[in-house]
Amino acid sequence: MARILGVDIPSNKRIDIALRYIYGVGPVLSSQILEKAEISPSVRAKDLDETQMAKIVHVLQEGGYMIEGDLRRELTMNLKRLQSIKSYRGIRHIRSLPVRGQRTSTNARTRKGPKKTVGAKRNPGAKTGIH
Repeated sequence: MARILGVDIPSNKRIDIALRYIYGVGPVLSSQILEKAEISPSVRAKDLDETQMAKIVHVLQEGGYMIEGDLRRELTMNLKRLQSIKSYRGIRHIRSLPVRGQRTSTNARTRKGPKKTVGAKRNPGAKTGIH
């Protein structure tokens, strides 16, 4: 496996697909990077030589792209900011509820987690009349 900026990219995939394993690099950014580095997108990652790998790393570092740790840190700081100013979105994040206006009466199980039954416990003797 080749390593670019501390991320293992799969060697048997095309380089335009393999670059997407870097957090923050998607299809469009991957093609832009390869275009600037003057590398064909159809080349397999294992077939790249050291100079081509260096070109890719150079384009990523000098291009001003926010990827990996910087991007994760930025997203975390954005969430913390929303939560600290007690905005509606921040409160929804704190309570682990859907943030973008989805219904919660039904559905929203992905965000809310498994069902937690709420309500009074039934008296076990109530059915038979014995108390």
